[in-house]
Amino acid sequence: MGMPSLMLDDSVLIMDTNMSEGQSHRLGSGTAIVYSARCPGKTTPNEDAVASLSCGENRGILAVADGLGGQPAGDRASSTAIKELETHVRQAVEQELELRGGILNGFEHANQAVSDFGIGAATTLAVVEVDGQTIRPYHAGDSSILVTGQRGRLRWQTMDHSPVGYAIEAGLLEQGDALQHEDRHLISNMVGNPAMRIEIGPVIHLQPHDTLLLATDGLTDNVHLDEIVERIRKGPLEKAARALIDLCNERMTHATENTPSKPDDVSFILFRLKA
Repeated sequence: MGMPSLMLDDSVLIMDTNMSEGQSHRLGSGTAIVYSARCPGKTTPNEDAVASLSCGENRGILAVADGLGGQPAGDRASSTAIKELETHVRQAVEQELELRGGILNGFEHANQAVSDFGIGAATTLAVVEVDGQTIRPYHAGDSSILVTGQRGRLRWQTMDHSPVGYAIEAGLLEQGDALQHEDRHLISNMVGNPAMRIEIGPVIHLQPHDTLLLATDGLTDNVHLDEIVERIRKGPLEKAARALIDLCNERMTHATENTPSKPDDVSFILFRLKA
């Protein structure tokens, strides 16, 4: 399957891709596996984009973007967001500035660039800054970031910028019920909107066996949170990625009454510190 990508040193940008399995490589102080594929049976472009950017021996950036379905040029919007992020992170590295500034500039320039399409295009953008054994999340939209321990304890998770996400956070809606909610597809904050806001999460110190996940809603709309955590919390990352891919594809291609099924493009990144 084709995998058009731009390699930059130890970095990779992946756009309009249909991968059959995850791609593993070193990033900073750990190992990342990236995966992106079109919706099963889909012939139009994959509207997701993924980046893993090496920023020195112990630093890096992980990112996923999901062009809004139903809006024009979703693939162009997501790839533009990832490219703008890469450009401004590179500038920060070259000028020996903090990565935080490059990330925020990337969000802001991506927002302006996508808005300038003038056709209503938009995309989510979820980014994690890796610095040694610590990470920091940034996001706009409903692409997810979470950290789980080896025993399955969910250490941290983003809140989706959506009516459903806010209802879950307020305790008005159960996580499992959200996958069947009629407004699940709506989001209230995105790149390409003049009112976009960047949510910055806390600095998180990763434990040796913690697993970090970034994912578009192609994964989280088809696999329950506890199912995701159970598959990624331990064992080789390659095996965890394969388990997520297989279960997500099964859900999308074989709908049943008792399980979620929302065919969509799927992208995710798994990351762990080096042993």
